[in-house]
Amino acid sequence: MGDWQETRDKLPNGIGYLTEVARKKGIRFGLWIEPEMVNPKSELYEQHKDWVIHLPNRQEYYFRNQLVLDLSHPKVQDYVFGVVDQLLTDYPDIAFFKWDCNSPITNIYSAYLQHQQSHLYIDYVRGLYRVLERIQEKYPNVPMMLCSGGGGRSDYEALKYFTEFWPSDNTDPIERLFIQWGFSQVFPSKTLCAHVTTWNPGTSVKFRTDVAMMGKLGFDIKLSDLRPEEVTFCQAAVQTYNRLKPVILDGDLYRLVFPYAGPHTASMYVAKDRKQAVLFAFDIYPRYAAKTRPVKLNGLDKDRLYRVQEINRMPGEKASRAASGQLYSGEYLMNVGLDIFSARTLQSRVVELVAE
Repeated sequence: MGDWQETRDKLPNGIGYLTEVARKKGIRFGLWIEPEMVNPKSELYEQHKDWVIHLPNRQEYYFRNQLVLDLSHPKVQDYVFGVVDQLLTDYPDIAFFKWDCNSPITNIYSAYLQHQQSHLYIDYVRGLYRVLERIQEKYPNVPMMLCSGGGGRSDYEALKYFTEFWPSDNTDPIERLFIQWGFSQVFPSKTLCAHVTTWNPGTSVKFRTDVAMMGKLGFDIKLSDLRPEEVTFCQAAVQTYNRLKPVILDGDLYRLVFPYAGPHTASMYVAKDRKQAVLFAFDIYPRYAAKTRPVKLNGLDKDRLYRVQEINRMPGEKASRAASGQLYSGEYLMNVGLDIFSARTLQSRVVELVAE
């Protein structure tokens, strides 16, 4: 880190070749960058040690073999902006950045601030925001995800410059149910990156995908490791998600069953016009043969009729709920509810409701 040029022995044709191949295949190319950091073996470190936050006459402490650049320094701000600016100038097909920050500030001392060391934390953040303002002004249509050891920088000021947050490095789908429940108390679902990964292989690909569909869906998984039916499911799930994105990302969220109170959880998203809704239900660790109760829905129009359809099923799998395909009034769904849970461990179901 620090020297943001291609390593030619690893990328002999450079980033431009990758963006071109991606473009031809209809894929938008993104980069994962960590421009606030510097590696002690980099040319930047050798040439500008005064740009690095470190305490003079003390042994440097490396976190992940990296140090933090001093963003309170205007020249460092120019450099960090230049990293992004140069990449987008040289490779205009770059369509997305993941901006990461994985080291706390250690050896805390700013050569630039000198006798104003107490200002460093505040001036660092102000300097970072100046960089981000310049990026946003010049490249307003380039989406960026913010990550910092997970969700360490998830705040409303940062949301001015980023389109989404990485809430946590913990992508275990069971844990994510709790993480997303809490995160959504503060931030809307369209800011919540939720990816299908290999964490907790004891859960099915369907379960992991259903969890991730409650935010900005992504896949950090090798397709070659999936069975053919799982690949087919994922392809169909992406199509379903793209169709339902307006409801999930811009609709109203209703939390129906609190995950901390029992072995199940459920939430639903309702379109602003209340003509469409998506319900997510999860059986986490129910007791054997435990009885379940209907879940009362929310946010619907009591005077409308809704067609209930279980979707996002594995290939060849039949609907698990008797209500699938049936027509119910909004009043019934909100006062009587739907039987959407089971006594089976780690099961999930997605239900779409469409007004007729």
